[in-house]
Amino acid sequence: MQRLHVTSQTIRYDVVVGRGAWRALREFGRHGYTSIFLLTEGGLWNHWHGPFLRASGLKAARAVFVPAGEASKSVRMVERVAGKLLTQGADRRSLLVAFGGGVIGDLGGFVASTYMRGIDSVQVPTTVVAQVDSAIGGKTAVNVGAMKNLIGTFYPPRLVVADPVVLSTLDDRAFRSGFFEVVKHAVLSGSRLFNEVERSLDTLRPDRAALLGPLLARAARVKVDVVSRDEKEAGLRRVLNLGHTFGHALEEATGYRRFLHGEAVGWGLLAAVRLAELLGLLGPAESQRIAALIRRLGPLPPVRDLKAERVLRLLPRDKKAVGGRIHWVLPERIGKVRIVADVPSFAVRAAFRDVQRADRHD
Repeated sequence: MQRLHVTSQTIRYDVVVGRGAWRALREFGRHGYTSIFLLTEGGLWNHWHGPFLRASGLKAARAVFVPAGEASKSVRMVERVAGKLLTQGADRRSLLVAFGGGVIGDLGGFVASTYMRGIDSVQVPTTVVAQVDSAIGGKTAVNVGAMKNLIGTFYPPRLVVADPVVLSTLDDRAFRSGFFEVVKHAVLSGSRLFNEVERSLDTLRPDRAALLGPLLARAARVKVDVVSRDEKEAGLRRVLNLGHTFGHALEEATGYRRFLHGEAVGWGLLAAVRLAELLGLLGPAESQRIAALIRRLGPLPPVRDLKAERVLRLLPRDKKAVGGRIHWVLPERIGKVRIVADVPSFAVRAAFRDVQRADRHD
Protein backbone atom coordinates (compact mmCIF):
# COMPACT_ATOMS: atom_id res chain seq x y z
CA MET A 1 0.00 0.00 0.00
CA GLN A 2 1.37 3.41 -0.99
CA ARG A 3 0.32 6.87 0.16
CA LEU A 4 0.75 9.59 -2.45
CA HIS A 5 0.35 13.29 -1.69
CA VAL A 6 -1.49 15.78 -3.86
CA THR A 7 -0.12 19.18 -2.94
CA SER A 8 -0.61 22.56 -4.60
CA GLN A 9 -0.93 26.16 -3.46
CA THR A 10 -4.53 25.60 -2.36
CA ILE A 11 -5.05 21.88 -1.75
CA ARG A 12 -3.51 18.92 0.05
CA TYR A 13 -4.90 15.41 0.30
CA ASP A 14 -3.65 11.84 0.13
CA VAL A 15 -4.21 9.16 -2.47
CA VAL A 16 -3.82 5.72 -0.89
CA VAL A 17 -3.36 2.90 -3.41
CA GLY A 18 -2.92 -0.81 -2.76
CA ARG A 19 -4.24 -3.76 -0.81
CA GLY A 20 -5.81 -2.57 2.43
CA ALA A 21 -6.26 1.05 1.27
CA TRP A 22 -9.85 1.17 2.57
CA ARG A 23 -8.51 1.06 6.14
CA ALA A 24 -7.28 4.63 5.67
CA LEU A 25 -10.92 5.68 5.97
CA ARG A 26 -11.03 4.74 9.65
CA GLU A 27 -9.69 8.19 10.56
CA PHE A 28 -12.81 9.79 9.09
CA GLY A 29 -15.00 8.17 11.71
CA ARG A 30 -13.31 10.48 14.24
CA HIS A 31 -13.56 13.78 12.36
CA GLY A 32 -16.77 14.97 13.97
CA TYR A 33 -19.05 14.57 10.96
CA THR A 34 -22.73 14.76 11.84
CA SER A 35 -23.49 12.03 9.29
CA ILE A 36 -21.78 10.00 6.57
CA PHE A 37 -23.41 9.03 3.28
CA LEU A 38 -22.23 6.64 0.57
CA LEU A 39 -23.18 7.26 -3.06
CA THR A 40 -23.02 4.02 -5.03
CA GLU A 41 -24.74 1.57 -7.38
CA GLY A 42 -26.87 -1.30 -6.10
CA GLY A 43 -25.09 -4.25 -7.73
CA LEU A 44 -21.65 -3.03 -6.78
CA TRP A 45 -22.71 -2.32 -3.19
CA ASN A 46 -24.42 -5.70 -2.79
CA HIS A 47 -21.14 -7.43 -3.57
CA TRP A 48 -18.70 -5.23 -1.68
CA HIS A 49 -20.53 -3.58 1.20
CA GLY A 50 -19.43 -6.19 3.76
CA PRO A 51 -15.67 -6.06 3.07
CA PHE A 52 -15.74 -2.30 2.61
CA LEU A 53 -17.60 -1.50 5.83
CA ARG A 54 -15.40 -3.86 7.85
CA ALA A 55 -12.20 -2.35 6.45
CA SER A 56 -13.27 1.29 6.55
CA GLY A 57 -15.09 1.24 9.88
CA LEU A 58 -17.89 3.37 8.37
CA LYS A 59 -20.65 1.07 9.59
CA ALA A 60 -22.96 3.96 10.46
CA ALA A 61 -22.87 5.32 6.90
CA ARG A 62 -26.12 5.42 4.95
CA ALA A 63 -26.15 4.37 1.29
CA VAL A 64 -27.74 6.46 -1.48
CA PHE A 65 -28.20 4.50 -4.70
CA VAL A 66 -28.24 5.62 -8.31
CA PRO A 67 -28.68 3.46 -11.44
CA ALA A 68 -25.53 2.14 -13.08
CA GLY A 69 -24.42 3.78 -16.30
CA GLU A 70 -23.62 7.09 -17.94
CA ALA A 71 -27.26 8.23 -17.80
CA SER A 72 -26.82 8.87 -14.06
CA LYS A 73 -24.38 11.70 -14.81
CA SER A 74 -27.12 14.29 -15.27
CA VAL A 75 -28.42 17.47 -13.68
CA ARG A 76 -31.65 15.62 -12.92
CA MET A 77 -29.72 13.00 -10.95
CA VAL A 78 -27.90 15.73 -9.03
CA GLU A 79 -31.30 17.05 -7.97
CA ARG A 80 -32.46 13.58 -7.01
CA VAL A 81 -29.35 12.78 -4.93
CA ALA A 82 -29.41 16.18 -3.23
CA GLY A 83 -33.08 15.63 -2.37
CA LYS A 84 -32.29 12.25 -0.82
CA LEU A 85 -29.48 13.75 1.23
CA LEU A 86 -31.76 16.50 2.48
CA THR A 87 -34.54 14.05 3.36
CA GLN A 88 -32.09 11.94 5.36
CA GLY A 89 -30.76 14.93 7.29
CA ALA A 90 -27.46 15.71 5.58
CA ASP A 91 -26.10 19.10 6.61
CA ARG A 92 -22.95 21.15 6.10
CA ARG A 93 -20.98 18.87 8.43
CA SER A 94 -21.89 15.69 6.56
CA LEU A 95 -19.43 13.60 4.55
CA LEU A 96 -20.22 12.11 1.14
CA VAL A 97 -18.25 9.02 0.09
CA ALA A 98 -18.36 8.18 -3.63
CA PHE A 99 -18.01 4.39 -3.95
CA GLY A 100 -17.87 3.46 -7.62
CA GLY A 101 -16.31 4.09 -10.99
CA GLY A 102 -16.05 7.27 -13.02
CA VAL A 103 -19.78 7.98 -13.14
CA ILE A 104 -20.18 7.73 -9.37
CA GLY A 105 -16.97 9.67 -8.77
CA ASP A 106 -17.93 12.54 -11.07
CA LEU A 107 -21.53 12.68 -9.86
CA GLY A 108 -20.60 12.36 -6.18
CA GLY A 109 -17.91 15.00 -6.44
CA PHE A 110 -20.28 17.41 -8.16
CA VAL A 111 -23.03 16.85 -5.59
CA ALA A 112 -20.54 17.37 -2.75
CA SER A 113 -19.23 20.57 -4.34
CA THR A 114 -22.71 22.11 -4.59
CA TYR A 115 -24.79 20.64 -1.74
CA MET A 116 -25.25 23.47 0.78
CA ARG A 117 -22.39 25.22 -1.08
CA GLY A 118 -20.02 22.34 -0.46
CA ILE A 119 -19.53 19.42 1.90
CA ASP A 120 -16.52 17.15 2.37
CA SER A 121 -16.16 14.17 0.06
CA VAL A 122 -14.03 11.05 -0.24
CA GLN A 123 -13.39 9.07 -3.43
CA VAL A 124 -13.39 5.26 -3.30
CA PRO A 125 -12.76 4.32 -6.97
CA THR A 126 -13.74 0.82 -8.08
CA THR A 127 -12.53 0.71 -11.71
CA VAL A 128 -9.03 0.86 -13.17
CA VAL A 129 -9.71 4.20 -14.91
CA ALA A 130 -11.01 5.74 -11.70
CA GLN A 131 -8.17 4.38 -9.55
CA VAL A 132 -5.36 5.74 -11.70
CA ASP A 133 -7.02 8.82 -13.16
CA SER A 134 -10.54 10.16 -12.76
CA ALA A 135 -10.83 9.96 -8.94
CA ILE A 136 -7.64 12.02 -8.56
CA GLY A 137 -7.52 15.75 -9.17
CA GLY A 138 -10.87 17.07 -8.02
CA LYS A 139 -12.54 17.45 -11.42
CA THR A 140 -16.30 16.81 -11.10
CA ALA A 141 -18.89 16.90 -13.85
CA VAL A 142 -22.27 15.88 -15.22
CA ASN A 143 -23.40 15.58 -18.83
CA VAL A 144 -25.88 17.77 -20.66
CA GLY A 145 -27.51 15.98 -23.58
CA ALA A 146 -24.81 14.49 -25.78
CA MET A 147 -22.13 16.80 -24.37
CA LYS A 148 -20.09 14.87 -21.85
CA ASN A 149 -18.92 16.62 -18.65
CA LEU A 150 -20.27 20.00 -19.78
CA ILE A 151 -21.16 21.20 -16.27
CA GLY A 152 -18.59 20.68 -13.55
CA THR A 153 -16.38 22.07 -10.83
CA PHE A 154 -12.88 21.75 -9.44
CA TYR A 155 -13.52 20.41 -5.95
CA PRO A 156 -10.81 18.22 -4.40
CA PRO A 157 -11.79 15.32 -2.15
CA ARG A 158 -10.47 14.97 1.37
CA LEU A 159 -9.01 11.54 0.54
CA VAL A 160 -8.83 8.97 -2.27
CA VAL A 161 -8.57 5.27 -1.34
CA ALA A 162 -8.02 2.75 -4.13
CA ASP A 163 -7.91 -0.94 -3.21
CA PRO A 164 -7.29 -3.13 -6.30
CA VAL A 165 -9.19 -6.05 -4.75
CA VAL A 166 -12.46 -4.44 -5.88
CA LEU A 167 -11.35 -4.78 -9.50
CA SER A 168 -11.63 -8.58 -9.24
CA THR A 169 -15.36 -8.52 -9.98
CA LEU A 170 -15.04 -6.50 -13.19
CA ASP A 171 -15.60 -8.42 -16.38
CA ASP A 172 -12.53 -8.87 -18.56
CA ARG A 173 -13.52 -6.17 -21.05
CA ALA A 174 -14.15 -3.51 -18.40
CA PHE A 175 -10.99 -4.51 -16.56
CA ARG A 176 -8.69 -4.31 -19.58
CA SER A 177 -10.34 -1.13 -20.84
CA GLY A 178 -8.96 0.77 -17.88
CA PHE A 179 -5.40 -0.10 -18.80
CA PHE A 180 -5.52 2.09 -21.90
CA GLU A 181 -5.43 4.98 -19.40
CA VAL A 182 -2.44 3.30 -17.75
CA VAL A 183 -0.73 3.20 -21.16
CA LYS A 184 -1.47 6.93 -21.53
CA HIS A 185 0.24 7.57 -18.21
CA ALA A 186 3.16 5.39 -19.27
CA VAL A 187 3.65 7.42 -22.47
CA LEU A 188 3.62 10.59 -20.38
CA SER A 189 5.89 9.18 -17.68
CA GLY A 190 8.66 7.43 -19.59
CA SER A 191 10.42 4.13 -20.13
CA ARG A 192 10.26 2.77 -16.57
CA LEU A 193 6.46 2.64 -16.37
CA PHE A 194 6.11 1.82 -20.07
CA ASN A 195 8.44 -1.16 -19.73
CA GLU A 196 6.55 -2.35 -16.68
CA VAL A 197 3.22 -2.27 -18.50
CA GLU A 198 4.75 -4.21 -21.40
CA ARG A 199 6.09 -6.86 -19.00
CA SER A 200 2.80 -7.08 -17.08
CA LEU A 201 0.42 -7.63 -20.00
CA ASP A 202 0.02 -11.36 -19.47
CA THR A 203 -0.89 -10.86 -15.80
CA LEU A 204 -3.50 -8.14 -16.31
CA ARG A 205 -6.51 -10.23 -15.32
CA PRO A 206 -9.34 -9.66 -12.83
CA ASP A 207 -8.38 -12.78 -10.88
CA ARG A 208 -4.95 -11.21 -10.21
CA ALA A 209 -6.29 -7.75 -9.42
CA ALA A 210 -5.25 -7.78 -5.77
CA LEU A 211 -1.59 -8.05 -6.86
CA LEU A 212 -1.66 -4.96 -9.07
CA GLY A 213 -1.28 -2.37 -6.33
CA PRO A 214 2.34 -1.38 -7.16
CA LEU A 215 1.61 -0.93 -10.89
CA LEU A 216 -1.56 1.05 -10.23
CA ALA A 217 0.23 3.22 -7.68
CA ARG A 218 2.94 4.08 -10.21
CA ALA A 219 0.29 4.99 -12.78
CA ALA A 220 -1.64 7.05 -10.22
CA ARG A 221 1.54 8.91 -9.29
CA VAL A 222 1.67 10.36 -12.81
CA LYS A 223 -1.73 12.00 -12.26
CA VAL A 224 -0.80 13.07 -8.72
CA ASP A 225 2.39 14.78 -9.91
CA VAL A 226 0.62 16.65 -12.71
CA VAL A 227 -2.30 17.77 -10.54
CA SER A 228 0.05 18.95 -7.81
CA ARG A 229 1.74 21.28 -10.29
CA ASP A 230 -1.41 22.37 -12.15
CA GLU A 231 -4.57 22.09 -10.09
CA LYS A 232 -7.01 23.79 -12.48
CA GLU A 233 -5.69 22.94 -15.92
CA ALA A 234 -3.89 26.23 -16.52
CA GLY A 235 -1.27 24.53 -18.68
CA LEU A 236 0.60 21.39 -17.68
CA ARG A 237 -2.55 19.42 -16.82
CA ARG A 238 -3.51 19.52 -20.49
CA VAL A 239 -1.03 16.70 -21.11
CA LEU A 240 -3.51 14.33 -19.45
CA ASN A 241 -5.73 14.88 -22.50
CA LEU A 242 -3.41 12.65 -24.55
CA GLY A 243 -5.66 10.37 -26.62
CA HIS A 244 -8.84 12.04 -25.40
CA THR A 245 -9.55 14.48 -28.23
CA PHE A 246 -10.12 11.67 -30.72
CA GLY A 247 -11.48 9.46 -27.94
CA HIS A 248 -14.26 11.85 -26.92
CA ALA A 249 -15.25 12.36 -30.56
CA LEU A 250 -15.52 8.59 -31.05
CA GLU A 251 -17.70 8.27 -27.96
CA GLU A 252 -20.02 11.04 -29.11
CA ALA A 253 -20.14 9.80 -32.73
CA THR A 254 -21.41 6.43 -31.50
CA GLY A 255 -23.83 7.76 -28.90
CA TYR A 256 -21.67 6.44 -26.01
CA ARG A 257 -22.87 2.92 -26.82
CA ARG A 258 -20.03 1.26 -28.73
CA PHE A 259 -16.94 2.05 -26.66
CA LEU A 260 -16.10 1.90 -23.02
CA HIS A 261 -14.24 5.10 -22.15
CA GLY A 262 -10.87 3.38 -21.97
CA GLU A 263 -11.44 1.76 -25.36
CA ALA A 264 -12.18 5.14 -26.93
CA VAL A 265 -8.97 6.45 -25.34
CA GLY A 266 -7.12 3.46 -26.83
CA TRP A 267 -8.23 4.43 -30.32
CA GLY A 268 -7.52 8.07 -29.50
CA LEU A 269 -3.96 7.17 -28.53
CA LEU A 270 -3.46 5.29 -31.79
CA ALA A 271 -4.72 8.29 -33.77
CA ALA A 272 -2.60 10.76 -31.77
CA VAL A 273 0.49 8.60 -32.25
CA ARG A 274 -0.12 8.41 -35.99
CA LEU A 275 -0.74 12.16 -36.16
CA ALA A 276 2.52 12.84 -34.32
CA GLU A 277 4.34 10.57 -36.77
CA LEU A 278 2.81 12.32 -39.81
CA LEU A 279 3.86 15.70 -38.41
CA GLY A 280 7.43 14.48 -37.92
CA LEU A 281 7.30 14.75 -34.13
CA LEU A 282 7.53 11.02 -33.36
CA GLY A 283 9.86 8.51 -34.93
CA PRO A 284 8.53 5.30 -36.53
CA ALA A 285 10.14 2.96 -33.99
CA GLU A 286 8.55 4.68 -30.97
CA SER A 287 5.25 5.00 -32.83
CA GLN A 288 5.20 1.29 -33.58
CA ARG A 289 6.12 0.38 -30.01
CA ILE A 290 3.27 2.43 -28.52
CA ALA A 291 0.79 1.15 -31.09
CA ALA A 292 1.86 -2.46 -30.49
CA LEU A 293 1.25 -2.16 -26.75
CA ILE A 294 -2.21 -0.68 -27.30
CA ARG A 295 -3.17 -3.43 -29.73
CA ARG A 296 -1.88 -6.14 -27.38
CA LEU A 297 -4.22 -4.79 -24.71
CA GLY A 298 -7.19 -5.13 -27.10
CA PRO A 299 -9.36 -6.20 -28.72
CA LEU A 300 -10.97 -2.84 -29.41
CA PRO A 301 -14.45 -2.33 -30.88
CA PRO A 302 -14.13 -1.43 -34.56
CA VAL A 303 -13.76 2.05 -36.03
CA ARG A 304 -13.47 0.92 -39.64
CA ASP A 305 -17.17 1.48 -40.36
CA LEU A 306 -17.45 4.99 -38.89
CA LYS A 307 -17.87 7.97 -41.19
CA ALA A 308 -14.59 9.84 -40.85
CA GLU A 309 -16.15 13.24 -41.55
CA ARG A 310 -18.64 12.76 -38.72
CA VAL A 311 -15.83 12.04 -36.24
CA LEU A 312 -13.67 14.89 -37.52
CA ARG A 313 -16.52 17.42 -37.23
CA LEU A 314 -16.86 16.56 -33.55
CA LEU A 315 -13.20 17.23 -32.68
CA PRO A 316 -13.59 21.01 -32.09
CA ARG A 317 -16.38 20.27 -29.57
CA ASP A 318 -13.77 18.96 -27.15
CA LYS A 319 -14.02 20.98 -23.93
CA LYS A 320 -10.33 21.80 -24.07
CA ALA A 321 -10.70 23.48 -27.47
CA VAL A 322 -10.79 27.28 -27.25
CA GLY A 323 -12.60 29.18 -30.00
CA GLY A 324 -12.75 25.95 -31.97
CA ARG A 325 -8.95 25.73 -31.82
CA ILE A 326 -7.81 22.30 -30.73
CA HIS A 327 -4.75 21.98 -28.54
CA TRP A 328 -3.43 18.56 -29.48
CA VAL A 329 -1.33 16.56 -27.04
CA LEU A 330 1.13 14.64 -29.20
CA PRO A 331 4.02 12.38 -28.18
CA GLU A 332 7.56 13.19 -29.25
CA ARG A 333 8.90 10.05 -27.58
CA ILE A 334 7.94 7.83 -24.67
CA GLY A 335 8.24 10.17 -21.72
CA LYS A 336 7.78 13.46 -23.61
CA VAL A 337 4.73 15.09 -25.22
CA ARG A 338 4.11 18.44 -26.85
CA ILE A 339 0.96 20.55 -26.94
CA VAL A 340 0.40 21.67 -30.53
CA ALA A 341 -2.24 24.06 -31.87
CA ASP A 342 -3.10 24.76 -35.52
CA VAL A 343 -2.48 21.23 -36.75
CA PRO A 344 -3.48 21.10 -40.43
CA SER A 345 -6.88 19.48 -40.92
CA PHE A 346 -5.55 17.29 -43.75
CA ALA A 347 -3.04 15.73 -41.32
CA VAL A 348 -5.76 15.03 -38.74
CA ARG A 349 -7.93 13.46 -41.43
CA ALA A 350 -5.03 11.37 -42.74
CA ALA A 351 -4.15 10.14 -39.25
CA PHE A 352 -7.69 8.96 -38.52
CA ARG A 353 -8.07 7.31 -41.92
CA ASP A 354 -4.76 5.51 -41.44
CA VAL A 355 -6.06 4.16 -38.12
CA GLN A 356 -9.29 3.04 -39.82
CA ARG A 357 -7.31 1.38 -42.59
CA ALA A 358 -5.17 -0.49 -40.06
CA ASP A 359 -8.36 -1.65 -38.31
CA ARG A 360 -9.65 -3.14 -41.57
CA HIS A 361 -6.46 -5.15 -41.95
CA ASP A 362 -6.37 -6.55 -38.40
